[in-house]
Amino acid sequence: MIARDKTQLLPDEQRVVITAIGLTSPLGNDMETYRRNLLAGQSGVQPYSIRYVGDTLAGICNFEATKHQSKKDVRRGTRAGSVGIWAANQCVQSSGVDWSNIDKSRVGIYIGVTEHGNVETENEIYLIKGYDYDTQFWSHHHNPRTVANNPAGEIALNMSVTGPHYTIGAACAAGNAGLVQGVQMLRLGDCDLAIAGGVSESIHTFGIFASFRSQGALATHADPAKASRPFDLARNGIVVSEGAGLFLLERLSDAKRRSANIIAEVVSYAINTDATDFVLPNPQRQAECIELALRRAGLAADDIDIVSTHATGTTSGDAQECEALRRVFQQCPNTYFNNTKSFMGHAMGAAGALELAGNLPSMQDKVCHATINVDNLDPDCAIPGLVINQPREINRADYILNNSFGMLGINSVVIVRKF
Repeated sequence: MIARDKTQLLPDEQRVVITAIGLTSPLGNDMETYRRNLLAGQSGVQPYSIRYVGDTLAGICNFEATKHQSKKDVRRGTRAGSVGIWAANQCVQSSGVDWSNIDKSRVGIYIGVTEHGNVETENEIYLIKGYDYDTQFWSHHHNPRTVANNPAGEIALNMSVTGPHYTIGAACAAGNAGLVQGVQMLRLGDCDLAIAGGVSESIHTFGIFASFRSQGALATHADPAKASRPFDLARNGIVVSEGAGLFLLERLSDAKRRSANIIAEVVSYAINTDATDFVLPNPQRQAECIELALRRAGLAADDIDIVSTHATGTTSGDAQECEALRRVFQQCPNTYFNNTKSFMGHAMGAAGALELAGNLPSMQDKVCHATINVDNLDPDCAIPGLVINQPREINRADYILNNSFGMLGINSVVIVRKF
């Protein structure tokens, strides 16, 4: 039986629903392929080499950028822009919205990013190094490529959107944060349609690999498919990935008016801060963030059917999140937990959005995808209901809670409901 959350008591003008999903990921470039590979236990991690760092591993997207962009626009723009443009166009095309006739000044674009501009700056420095650092060879495209609003702005240019566009910098909580911003702006009446979620071009900057390696947090494994292994006793770090996960959001009243296919309703969210460390998470604050999201929705912990975990494959981070989860869900025998990063690594700003997207089909097929690569579960990561190595059929999938946490202690939680 569906719990009666507070959202259902709101007028339709204040209820926000997801009516389309667009994505590109190391597991596929559309929802059908992505979900099929998740259920099949297919890894998207592969060997990768990048300047100065050398051979490593990454989750790499393989899509035809020129399907939605000219070759000139691809050269002029950024990888973050291209993954976002792909996902945004796919999102709109699958939504049933009459895009050619809508008022594009009433469309908002809200894109979460972990970081932006590092790729372009590294590339320019590498280029002028060959000219004795003569800055006359520095690209005049550098400034528009590196401004913080670039990924959202490239989508707006590509799709002729004249409404608000901006990015939300929220470290690895950014995918959730972009979605939250879209919900808020719809409720405020700032837009009528929101394209919201997260993007990442992180694999194209050597700095992120070098930094994780110096931190002792960059995953290694003889078999790339087994490198990303959250919760496993032998986990040894993060696999960096790229991608984009975007949602088309509408007020329920508008979605009903056009007889839209409603995928899910966003019923609650919460964002808080650890305020304790640059990198190390705080399980108490994470638990408080989850509890705040539940409280805002009027839900109990045992109303949640699936928890999509953030766990990245680091020794301390995974254990700290599991401690937070045990605090909140210790009396919830029908709540199941999984992890999407085990399949494709950490897509940074896109991670939260892609992980939520991968779990949404569970509301229809009642199958919880697994966490793969758990050969020897770390006792510190033991959670009742953790789905390991094989998908699990479940009796109910009405509520999904999506965890997404990031550096500088930012925590985010989104809860969605089957409509």
